[in-house]
Order: sequence, then structure tokens, then C-alpha cells
Amino acid sequence: MTKLEVYDPAMCCSTGVCGPEVDPALVAFAADLKWAAEHGIEVVRYNLGQEPQAFAANPDVVKEMEAGMDRLPVIVLDGHIISTGLYPTRAQLAAKLGLGTAQPKITVKEAASCCSPKSGCC
Repeated sequence: MTKLEVYDPAMCCSTGVCGPEVDPALVAFAADLKWAAEHGIEVVRYNLGQEPQAFAANPDVVKEMEAGMDRLPVIVLDGHIISTGLYPTRAQLAAKLGLGTAQPKITVKEAASCCSPKSGCC
């Protein structure tokens, strides 16, 4: 099974999707990780503020942090760093994970009028 590990900077909760000022990028990334998991990817997420031992246990992540804390988040795919310093988009994740297109399939329905012709409501 493909394993995707996310080493997040210190945040108030495990996803950062909490508090009064939620970063929309974190909301999108949380949804993208859920999407990846639904496609058979094992997703593991570590928060520096809550799980510093996970960071210390990975020498590659330690090296990135020594280069600067702005290197977080560190995204690791099957033991190899694929991204540092930003949260990848769903399309970028899909490409790295080999999942093909990341765009949801949307079915457009024909618009139906709520008003009868010449009723004056529209």
C-alpha cells in the first residue's frame, strides 16, 4: 500500500482546521488527503506541536527542519520527500500518487424553470 506522510508545523489541532481563523488552504488539503485515502492511499499526518517524536524519528525531516522551519510541511511518499514548505494541490498530489485525474466528475442537469411562462415571477 502506498503511504503518504504529512509532517505539519505546530498547529492547534491535528489538521489546523480549527479556531476562529481557519486557513482555506488547510481545509482544501484536509479534503485532498481524505480523497487520497478514499483511493487506497494510507495517509498519516503528524503535527509538530503534538507529535514531535515522529519528526525526530525521521532523519530526512530533521534535516529539512535544520534548514529552516519554513520547510514545513514536509510531505513524504513511501519514504521519499516529495514536497516541502507548502501544501500541494489535489492535482499535484494525484500526479505524485499516480492517481490520474484529480478533478471530480460533475454531472450538469438541465436547468428547469420554476415559473410558468408569462407568470411574471421571473
